[in-house]
Amino acid sequence: QVQLVESGGGLVQAGGSLRLSCAASGRSFSSYTMGWFRQAPGKERESVATFSWSGGTTVYADSVKGRFTISRDNAKNTVYLQMNSLKPEDTAVYYCAAAFLSRTLYSNWKTADYWGQGTQVTVSS
Repeated sequence: QVQLVESGGGLVQAGGSLRLSCAASGRSFSSYTMGWFRQAPGKERESVATFSWSGGTTVYADSVKGRFTISRDNAKNTVYLQMNSLKPEDTAVYYCAAAFLSRTLYSNWKTADYWGQGTQVTVSS
C-alpha cells in the first residue's frame, strides 16, 4: 500500500523556521516528481515547490522563493521542505504529493498520483 506521511508542521512565530518531511512507503519514488502544496482556509490549493524525478529540477512559487527549499533523499524515500522567514500568510495545511515521471506537477497539481494527509502550519504575527 502506497502512503505519503507528512510531519513537522506546527505553530511558529513570524520570522521563524520549520522543516516539513514527507516519508513515502510502498514503492520506490525515485521515478516520481515530488512536491509540496498548501491550502489556506477558503482558498484553493496551490503549488509551493516541486523536485523533479530526473535532473533534480526544482520549481518554487514566487511567494516562497528565497525562503523555502525543497530537497529529497531517494535512499530514504523522503522529501523535505525547509521553510525559513515564515510569514503569517504561509499559514495553511501543507500536503506532499507524487506524480510518476511528471514534468508538470507544479503547474497542474491535480495530476498527482498520490497525496499525503496534510500537516498544519500556523504562523503567528
